[in-house]
Amino acid sequence: CEILRLNEDPNVQGLALDLPESLYSSKVLNAVKPEKDVDGLSSVNLGRLVRGDVSDCLIPPTVGAVMELLEDLGGKRVLLLGARGALGAALQSELQREGAAVLSCHWDTPQLQSELRHADVVVFGSMKPNDVPVSWMKPGATIISCAHNLLSGKRDNPAGEKTVGSLAVAIRMQNMVKNMERWIQSQQSRKWDLHCLKLQPLSPVPSDIEISRAQSPKAVDVLAKEIGLLTDEIEIYGQTKAKVRLSLLERLKDQPDGKYVLVAGITPTPLGEGKSTVTIGLVQALTAHLNINSFACLRQPSQGPTFGVKGGAAGGGYAQVIPMEEFNLHLTGDIHAITAANNLLAAAIDARILHENTQSDKVRIILSYPDDNFSSQFFKKRLGISKTDPETLTEEEISKFVRLDIDPSTITWQRVVDTNDRFLRKITVGQANTEKGLVRQAQFDIAVASEIMAILALTTSLQDMKERLGKMVVANDKKGEPVTAEDLGVTGALAVLMKDAIKPTLMQTLEGTPVFVHAGPFANIAHGNSSVLADKIALKLVGEKGFVVTEAGFGADIGMEKFFNIKCRASGLVPSVVVLVATVRALKMHGGGPNVTAGAPLKKEYTEENLQLVADGCCNLQKQIQITQLFGVPVVVALNVFKTDSPAEVDLVCKIAKESGAFDAVPCNHWSAGGRGAVKLAQAVEKAANQKNSFKYLYNLELPIVEKIRIIAQKVYGAQDVELSPIAQSQVDRYTRQGFGNLPICMAKTHLSLSHQPERKGVPTGFILPISDVRASIGAGFIYPLVGTMSTMPGLPTRPCFYDIDLDPITEQVKGLF
Repeated sequence: CEILRLNEDPNVQGLALDLPESLYSSKVLNAVKPEKDVDGLSSVNLGRLVRGDVSDCLIPPTVGAVMELLEDLGGKRVLLLGARGALGAALQSELQREGAAVLSCHWDTPQLQSELRHADVVVFGSMKPNDVPVSWMKPGATIISCAHNLLSGKRDNPAGEKTVGSLAVAIRMQNMVKNMERWIQSQQSRKWDLHCLKLQPLSPVPSDIEISRAQSPKAVDVLAKEIGLLTDEIEIYGQTKAKVRLSLLERLKDQPDGKYVLVAGITPTPLGEGKSTVTIGLVQALTAHLNINSFACLRQPSQGPTFGVKGGAAGGGYAQVIPMEEFNLHLTGDIHAITAANNLLAAAIDARILHENTQSDKVRIILSYPDDNFSSQFFKKRLGISKTDPETLTEEEISKFVRLDIDPSTITWQRVVDTNDRFLRKITVGQANTEKGLVRQAQFDIAVASEIMAILALTTSLQDMKERLGKMVVANDKKGEPVTAEDLGVTGALAVLMKDAIKPTLMQTLEGTPVFVHAGPFANIAHGNSSVLADKIALKLVGEKGFVVTEAGFGADIGMEKFFNIKCRASGLVPSVVVLVATVRALKMHGGGPNVTAGAPLKKEYTEENLQLVADGCCNLQKQIQITQLFGVPVVVALNVFKTDSPAEVDLVCKIAKESGAFDAVPCNHWSAGGRGAVKLAQAVEKAANQKNSFKYLYNLELPIVEKIRIIAQKVYGAQDVELSPIAQSQVDRYTRQGFGNLPICMAKTHLSLSHQPERKGVPTGFILPISDVRASIGAGFIYPLVGTMSTMPGLPTRPCFYDIDLDPITEQVKGLF
């Protein structure tokens, strides 16, 4: 048990065993982690020694001492006596490597006297019995005894016998130093020793799930070791997923960060334009083809869209995360943890209202704290007093302590479920007789719209997450003051439910390069970016010359703006390059092409060459480039090429993009060719990352809420002005009065247009942006205005994706995800 405990202690870098000889069993020796095995007697270390991987193993101290005492062994006969187990195997291996003829036998071997007579060197692995006289030895033979207490060196030495004693102790100390040097080296960022997986793209390109299944992913512990993770820094989930512990950030805190790349896009069609695919293709190109350390950081897909209208979100074609079915379904349970935490808080709110309405204050204080479990800290937090004895509380203090007086009409905290269930958009709770008539109207949101999801994506540590969870405002009291999760006493329980979800999940691309999958806030109703923690860990792992590529949801006007103004503020990280994804298909739509509808065949305008439509639609690409330039970051346009795109259309888009201020514009074929199809994009990104970067935020946090909203509307969306509804204005006034006015803004807006009207394509101008409501995510740290009408619970379409999803009961293979 002590060995296992020390194995997991990050402050212990080496273990040396000093036990009675009878306890040196293989079970004990192998209990020590190989990387902490100073004595070099574990099976892993011995295997390396026998194979001759001397640089990758430690010579056992006793063996090293024996070898130091012996010289010029070539052709000599060496007899090992009583040297059993790991020690005997190590001695035999090293002696043979030096050219000696080695024989190993026990003290009770019948021919022992004859063997001793012919041996040039005799090595005692255990104490020599008295019935084996020294006269049996060959005259002039070298006799070495290993039988001693390694740390004390105590032993009675017969005349002429050499002992390893203090020499073995010194070699053990050398091993300690070597182990520490290895540990220090492991803390440094380095060029990865990454074994990339080979791709053999087929034409026509098979389905995503067929491509995923055709590749054999590396075991996740192998991938973890390749990128510099230590054994105790990962928690393995099955064969291909692992959680990465946050202790890694402390270990690598002094290492320089790599380059930080954001993948955004133009205003998309309802089909999406391939930002995830570009993200994966780019890292496959960087690492598998240009030999540059790179990491992709992606959001975890919600099961709502997976079973609803969108399908999987693991990238696509030959640029995707594998296994794609695991990526899309449950993963490591983070969304379920968020659902549990969110709904625990919702239950706590209604239960608190019920009990305050049906119990006296004195009864509540007795029932809440039956064992007089009071503390001055508790009273200070709720009351601002230092009393510790409940008997000394006044009636007013008791009431203030046990009564939150939540106004049910102000509750903003909703229950969540990770399913597109439109009939939960409005519900009534409290209808059972046991709820004493406390009926109210409520709703369900989709799980990824929960503020807890936004917190997971923005938090920087476990302590920070706990503080953010406690700050979540769930309602107002009857005096108009905010009520928080901390007031409800649920913060600690929420943190417990989220303690594993805070760790990013490690997976891999089709070409075996690393990917972090973590958090999944929606981009039209939240900030639409994967986690700060995944980015921070990846930036340390790739090293100073490496790249971390992360993705922002929907168009640059939504996901990218929130990435810069919200996520970068929370993380303190500075982006190096923006990759702006465009497609000829989307540009034709913005140029006046017919409607694009998910599930319906594309009209001929999208499958036949039409340079005029492309040229007209490039106005949206130009606008998104301009939005990027507002933040002072170099932009590279990645044109995601489809087989129906003509060379002339591709050339035209790249030409216009460069003329509009893009550092470069590159056609990409990663969907059909894997990383090889994105090499030119990777080279352009590498060059752009070396350009001057004058990153800046769009607005000052000290500005009034409405002014920050107006800046986003005018400078990013192109609106003439904003118009707040009376409800929205009253909420702004309330949040300002409550001290929340200095938070960044997270606009909840349609992703299908720069404006608030999905049907308006291209670059709409002159419109007034309507703000129907303004809400606050205080724990996440932003104010979110609702532009027009925004649903936080998607619905299922006429033909949902789950029609195609099935399970083979024989092979247990998932079918129909994509």
